Amino acid sequence: MAASMREPTFWILTALASAPRHGYGVIQEASALSGGRVVLQAGTLYAALDRLTAEGLVEVDREELVDGRNRRYYRLTHRGATALTAETERLRASLEAATSQLKRFGLGPAGAHRSGPRVAW
Repeated sequence: MAASMREPTFWILTALASAPRHGYGVIQEASALSGGRVVLQAGTLYAALDRLTAEGLVEVDREELVDGRNRRYYRLTHRGATALTAETERLRASLEAATSQLKRFGLGPAGAHRSGPRVAW
């Protein structure tokens, strides 16, 4: 069984799955996709992008000069897409297991309370 992916890594790869993005674009997309739950800090992001590049999960797509500053765009590699797919499958299996166990309490996947807890002691 593969180890779980760190949450920042998951959101960085997810943000890059639809299109190449520069750092600030990754931060914005990760926040949007997570409903604002994930706020990547620049230091965390760039350290992660360096690591993910070294691991072959992302690569530099292009660089642009904007207002005298170099803006580097990153894209997901095939290896990165494969890793993200594996993580989504791991999360899906975990979700299904937890949802199945929560049926004992009459709760569905969205946490909707149906008829109260059914606890047998």
